[in-house]
Amino acid sequence: MSSPQAFPNPDPWGGPARPACWSSPVSLIRLEGPDSKRFLHGQSSQAIETAAPGACLATCLITPTARLRGLALALMDGQGLDLVVLEGEAAAIHQALDRVLFPADRVRLDPPQPATLVRLAGPLPPGVISGPSGQWQPLPEGAGLLLQPEVSLGGTAGSPALLLRAGEAAPAWLADLIPLDPAAWDHWRLGQGFPAAPGELNDGCNPFELGLAGWVSLNKGCYVGQETLAKLATYDGVKQQLRRWIWRADETGTPPGRPPDRDPPSPGTGLVTAAGERAGVITSVLSLPAPEPAGGVVLGLALVRRSALAESHLLSGGLALEISTPAAFEAPPVGAGKGA
Repeated sequence: MSSPQAFPNPDPWGGPARPACWSSPVSLIRLEGPDSKRFLHGQSSQAIETAAPGACLATCLITPTARLRGLALALMDGQGLDLVVLEGEAAAIHQALDRVLFPADRVRLDPPQPATLVRLAGPLPPGVISGPSGQWQPLPEGAGLLLQPEVSLGGTAGSPALLLRAGEAAPAWLADLIPLDPAAWDHWRLGQGFPAAPGELNDGCNPFELGLAGWVSLNKGCYVGQETLAKLATYDGVKQQLRRWIWRADETGTPPGRPPDRDPPSPGTGLVTAAGERAGVITSVLSLPAPEPAGGVVLGLALVRRSALAESHLLSGGLALEISTPAAFEAPPVGAGKGA
């Protein structure tokens, strides 16, 4: 593969201008048996029980009060399903599932196993296999599984990903993609607004606040956290939402590429409006390297209070941050929980 590099793109929120990929460790939890789908249906936010073999469903693992434990993909097959834990502690998620698994449930719950998820980004090169939306399929010659979720996994919505189990060789075409380094991946993630632990994904947030409405079914019946999510939807009760922010050094009189007279924002820093009212908190921060065309730029994500969502700029330590909605953010449902 080519050497890792950041985006060759002058737009601070732009994605890779060339075909690229990012490999990250994930965990697989296997559920097998005739009750597997019914069991996970009741323990996650997506409509698992009615899904057919071959379905790839994005789902949230949540507490009874709808706080996030993790994000996962559920891959259905004829004998059960694989739960691909994208974010969150797989061991804790496995323990939580095992705790509510009754002897009468015809489910075998296997311990987490390591795997690799390769997210694909940018214009994909010719010959890259694509599949139908919301599905997964095995690639030829044991070169992993191609996942085509309907939601964003950190890149553009619906962009494919590749799942490699331990010992599986990657397909040959992957060598033609630019491997993103961690900073470039974070750049991509922040632009789309994909939540990550611990900044955004923690026990203080619910899926609707993080723009994950597409990961939640409000019409599937009873499940853990359903009552809370239904109330949030029915009564428009989401009190904060994820937003992206950007600060350019030159906007404060400091030439691009030179250190400003004050430190840039850091995670946990509060936000206020121009009138001094509390407006939220910063959750993620990334400083773009100086050689970038947009040198002197710091950007990230923040949870912004409902009362400040209309603001185009918010203040952090006296610095004016430009606020915008992440590209893949899905607005919370309003009134959709009435039939749940």
